[in-house]
Amino acid sequence: MNKAYRIGVVGPCAAGKSTLVTQLRADGFQVHHIAQEHSFVPTMWQRINPPDYLIFLDVSFEISMARRPDSRWTAREYHEQQQRLRHAREHADLYLLTDNMTPQEVYHQVLEFLSGREKQHAGRKKQHDSKP
Repeated sequence: MNKAYRIGVVGPCAAGKSTLVTQLRADGFQVHHIAQEHSFVPTMWQRINPPDYLIFLDVSFEISMARRPDSRWTAREYHEQQQRLRHAREHADLYLLTDNMTPQEVYHQVLEFLSGREKQHAGRKKQHDSKP
């Protein structure tokens, strides 16, 4: 699998972004966490180190609170983050709701997605190369 693609990971707090970024980096991928949930600039994810692939990890408010029981995060703040993330969510190459997924399941879903994209790209290149 080509690990040269720039991968951006975005989503609300407690969705599993840091865990996924750590796993992908350990596997040699060029990946970065995009802190879009804290930005008032809807296109920040495109401006700072634009990714080849944008992965959006989502989580419900209830599950985010269960994952971080010491958090003082309110439903209002959660909804504000969701609004800040709307543009990135609409343009994501892969969207995963992580509520009922383990970190390993998220990681494997992302690997499947990247593998599928690589196969699509290789197929298009082969078609293009075979044209007269």
